[in-house]
Amino acid sequence: MLKKKSFLERLTGSIRLEDNQENEEQETTPNRLGKKDIFEPKENNAQRESQWEEEIDAELTVDLYQTPSDIIVQTMVAGVQPDNLSITITRDMITIRGKREENQSIDKDNYFVQELYWGSFSRTISLPEEVDPEEAEAIEKHGLLIIKLPKLDKNRETKLKIKSI
Repeated sequence: MLKKKSFLERLTGSIRLEDNQENEEQETTPNRLGKKDIFEPKENNAQRESQWEEEIDAELTVDLYQTPSDIIVQTMVAGVQPDNLSITITRDMITIRGKREENQSIDKDNYFVQELYWGSFSRTISLPEEVDPEEAEAIEKHGLLIIKLPKLDKNRETKLKIKSI
């Protein structure tokens, strides 16, 4: 026998645990036009919460611009220890990864507002031009990370001297 769902259960899609165990099959209820709607059994709250417990990297915000000789990447990494920061550069891509450690000495119940992001972050950017990864440099000043990536000069020519043996 089907029990009528409360307004809150219909609004949020939640189900009572005992209802879920009794009614494994699909249930139908008439809508306001008298037609029958089919409602699939919903996943329970424990399943939904376990999906959110997986640690997902946040996306790092960046500024990317160019000068005549360099491509510059700027990002805020305030509160990140240098050991927790990794920068990988190829000729056409840069990846910045890191982790901002949370102060564990404060109990969650003592927070009134908690808006700062704590945890892992990363960002991979396809660069608009090829760069020389060997000549790149990174500078951190007051939480601002500035990465200078020298552009490859495709028009540069060099003359090779031929050695006779």
